[in-house]
Amino acid sequence: MNLNTFGRVFTFTTWGESHGPALGATVDGCPPGIPLDAAYIQKFLDRRRPGTSKFTTQRQEPDQVRILSGTFEGRTTGTPIQLVIENTDQRSKDYGEIAQAFRPGHADIAYHLKYGIRDYRGGGRSSARETAARVAAGGVAQAVLRELVPELTITGYMVQMGEMHLDRANFDAAEIANNPFFLPDAGAVPAWEDYLNAIRKAQNSVGAAIELLIRGCPPGLGAPVYAKLDTDLAAAMMSINAVKGVEIGEGMAAAALTGTDNADEIRMGNDGPRFLSNHAGGILGGISTGQDIVLRFAVKPTSSILTPRRTINQRGEEIELVTKGRHDPCVGIRAVPIAEAMAACVILDHLLLDRAQTGGRRGVIG
Repeated sequence: MNLNTFGRVFTFTTWGESHGPALGATVDGCPPGIPLDAAYIQKFLDRRRPGTSKFTTQRQEPDQVRILSGTFEGRTTGTPIQLVIENTDQRSKDYGEIAQAFRPGHADIAYHLKYGIRDYRGGGRSSARETAARVAAGGVAQAVLRELVPELTITGYMVQMGEMHLDRANFDAAEIANNPFFLPDAGAVPAWEDYLNAIRKAQNSVGAAIELLIRGCPPGLGAPVYAKLDTDLAAAMMSINAVKGVEIGEGMAAAALTGTDNADEIRMGNDGPRFLSNHAGGILGGISTGQDIVLRFAVKPTSSILTPRRTINQRGEEIELVTKGRHDPCVGIRAVPIAEAMAACVILDHLLLDRAQTGGRRGVIG
């Protein structure tokens, strides 16, 4: 049963565990002739890499990617692309005390109930370490999109961390890459640092909310019913570790709106339809409208914390557990580049699906 592969035309299959010798992805369905090398993929991995600040896990992994197949003389060949990332800084001894115990809020107990066996060293496949392979696959997708839709951009940023909220009046996209929180507000960074420092020193963790803005997406991607673009984007975000909720456009806030408030009115512009608002988040009936695609998702607090929590072990005994090791006080921080990678894979997959189905034909207005 294939439950480790994502996508329909552009697909990737991830493999490997948190404390295994390596992890990686097999990418298939990539068009031939696309410029691609390890250095291009590496810049995406460097944004997700652990140990880059005191606000992420201090596991020191270089996350150096190697391309084993699918390219020749710097271009894709149209054959499967094998990507490998070696694990170099495992400390499996840190997890000895949870070998027979279940961390509260973690996938440990669900994995045991399903499979009867689990890799307790960092959680195995349930570890966020697996997402390095996704980001590598997303780098391939970004390389293809750069050639096919050069005007398309995918930008992720944090809008909430626990009690801290982004003040949208101070939104500055140029600041996203200049701080450890992917926060588009330079002035707010010190307060966010103080807040997370207090959480970390209290041996606790905190949740977060991330927003993705996809600009330049062509209209017409997606399909009604079972291949909706928003369905696949939501599924992609929900597949990321610790994500517990996704909304597109107004999302849950649409429940408080009336039809007149929510309707995105339309006028005719010089280059086609012009929408007067974007409550739908750039997708109507599962199909992109050409507007900005806006989605948000919530990430729960990291389950592995140093504060004692009540739980049970495999013998059914009630115990208190302290989870040792190196863990993110806010795992939502590193979810930003992961979400960008997953969105790139979804958009490319739908772009190739659309070309196969319609040949790029579009309805004419005016």
